Amino acid sequence: MQTWLVLVLAGLLEVVWAVGLKQSEGFTKLVPSVLTVGAMIGSLAALGYVVKELPIGTAYAVWVGIGVIGTAIAGMILFDEPMAWSRSLFLVLVVVGLVGLEVTAPA
Repeated sequence: MQTWLVLVLAGLLEVVWAVGLKQSEGFTKLVPSVLTVGAMIGSLAALGYVVKELPIGTAYAVWVGIGVIGTAIAGMILFDEPMAWSRSLFLVLVVVGLVGLEVTAPA
């Protein structure tokens, strides 16, 4: 269970650095740039810890999935990106895939 929690943390840190990339404006703003790089390092370190326990395909897919979903939601909330029903449908499909990977991952 701890491994999955660390994987969720790694995915959330991926969202932080993805949003940070936008906020840093091409790494021209110091504070957002430092936070972005810190989140990148933390996210990859957590993912590195997780792949000791989980299959790489499952861990990577869940990490990316959390990043995709979280970044899309953050874009809608923070940057007024479109919130179309079709976009929401495809995000739900990503969630269904992630749940399927977790359910079928070896213990």
